Amino acid sequence: MMNRRDLLCSLPALATTPLLRAADEQVPGKARLRNAICAYSYREELKSQSMSYSDLVRVAVETGAEGLDLTVYWFPPGAPDSFLFPLKRLAFKNAVEIYSISIRTDMCRPPGAVRDKEITEVHKWVDAAAKLGAGHIRVFGGTVPKGSTEDEAAQWAVETLKPCVEYAGSRGVILGLENHGGITERAERIIQIVKEVGSPWLGINLDTGNFNRNVLPQIEMSIPYAVNVQVKVEQRLEDGTRGPQDWDRIVQMLAKGNYRGYLALEYEARESAVSAVPRLTRRLGEIIRKYSQV
Repeated sequence: MMNRRDLLCSLPALATTPLLRAADEQVPGKARLRNAICAYSYREELKSQSMSYSDLVRVAVETGAEGLDLTVYWFPPGAPDSFLFPLKRLAFKNAVEIYSISIRTDMCRPPGAVRDKEITEVHKWVDAAAKLGAGHIRVFGGTVPKGSTEDEAAQWAVETLKPCVEYAGSRGVILGLENHGGITERAERIIQIVKEVGSPWLGINLDTGNFNRNVLPQIEMSIPYAVNVQVKVEQRLEDGTRGPQDWDRIVQMLAKGNYRGYLALEYEARESAVSAVPRLTRRLGEIIRKYSQV
């Protein structure tokens, strides 16, 4: 008979067994979409310290947002427990889920010390996410290094992601590879990377504003792999300018594609976030309720 100690020791290995993969299957039913706020929307305020991460909990409560995607760029150095745990408690006491954190990474690293450092940093943020109770981390793929081909860089990204994903899975955290230009500029390439890593603990962090051509078809192609969605007010156009996004159409696509999860507003337009984000969060919530099971 396996005792408690033996069971706990075996959990990391069990994380990728076929038995537990069955838990990734979605329960039959209607779309379940939830609205959230991405901390990056308040980047100027967080940088200047005119707002704190605790203030984001208040904004979420006031606007009806159910979750927060915390961009970590303005966390205290080392993200100490003295910062993480009070924030976690505040969110819990106000029924706001810190479901995700977003970090900077570059996965296009050849074998060596730089790649090893990248992996170590991801591991540190996985630990921080686990402490916050966040089940998801947004990561970047990075850019093709000079003198390398895109195919070569994509293979390096796969090799760099594998130990990151293995560790994340051992802590119960999913990594979401964002379509953020560079190696992940096209849906086909990011899907290829996700498939080659081949882990239930990796998916796509779908940013609706980052594809710069064939935007809607690429969004639709990415939906089956999406583990988080960041919603933009504007999208890139082929002529280099930006135009408004049709949120109603995008949310309808997500519901039709059976995406279940959060849609986090990531605001980058010109109006002050202090005035724009609450209004847009409420609007996004209204659209989500049209297509989602309550």
